[in-house]
Amino acid sequence: MASTTPTQIDTPPPVSTSGKPTGRAGDAIFSALSKGSGILLLVIMASIAAFLTYRASIALSENEGNFLTTFDWNASANPPVFGIAVLLFGTVVSSIIAMAIAVPIAVGIALFISHYAPRKLAGPLAYVIDLLAAVPSIIYGIWGALFLVPYLEGLNLWLDEYMGWTYVFDKTQVGVARSLFTVGILLAIMILPIVTSVSREVFRQVPRMNEEAALALGATRWEVIRMAVLPFGRSGVISASMLGLGRALGETMAVATVLSPSFLISGHILNPGGGTFAQNIAAKFDEANEFGRDALIASGLVLFLLTLLVNGAARMIIARRKEYSGANA
Repeated sequence: MASTTPTQIDTPPPVSTSGKPTGRAGDAIFSALSKGSGILLLVIMASIAAFLTYRASIALSENEGNFLTTFDWNASANPPVFGIAVLLFGTVVSSIIAMAIAVPIAVGIALFISHYAPRKLAGPLAYVIDLLAAVPSIIYGIWGALFLVPYLEGLNLWLDEYMGWTYVFDKTQVGVARSLFTVGILLAIMILPIVTSVSREVFRQVPRMNEEAALALGATRWEVIRMAVLPFGRSGVISASMLGLGRALGETMAVATVLSPSFLISGHILNPGGGTFAQNIAAKFDEANEFGRDALIASGLVLFLLTLLVNGAARMIIARRKEYSGANA
């Protein structure tokens, strides 16, 4: 009579006194590393904020002008007088121009690659766009100064002639196109690959079942995109736009190469002049004394807070669409 061997039964994982599985040593190490990385990131952010706040307080305590409304930047004068009014205006205006140009084009390119272009064309086109994100900022700046600025003069004259009644495109000063409008176009070209790449990957994650169901109901290709693709990818497009906006807000060398800085605020965006936070820091940091550098750090603190506010607003917008944000995953 053949002997029978007892059937091997898998034992459940050990359970701790709290009723939760204890897990293996690798899981515990990974969990500790993940938590440590998150804590380290918070510590780094807090350290940067503390450093900027400390150095900014030194400069602001000696400033004889209103830091928020003064147009001049004479941090090395005696007494020092400096303010961020022009820098804040230029940073915000150039970033708005860049976003208004780049985001619609980037979304259109992403939809073309993910839903319209044949596979043989979509792959190389996506590769080329991704390569544009790797181009150094100084290369964009040199190209903008030597090519974009001269060739935009004709566009500026056309906008002044046919759109000058809007006040914004009314060019009241003679000069080359070293303006906030030119900076906005250059920034739009620089952030276009970032917004396109992220949006493209989001559109590719749309459930195929949703698209096929819409097509089965007789929807056209555009109706499928409008009813199934765009609603699903809305939060992803917002996230991609915020990534692009972060680069636009902090771009330094390209803006410094193209813009003709001046401490005047003008609603005529075609006029030469203006300034941004990053451009001002790059232009004045080497020649500034110790106090002047503290003043520049104070302007950097404002840019730091502005970036945090933008990202916080983006997170609030995405949180309102939790079904697309991955919060319930």
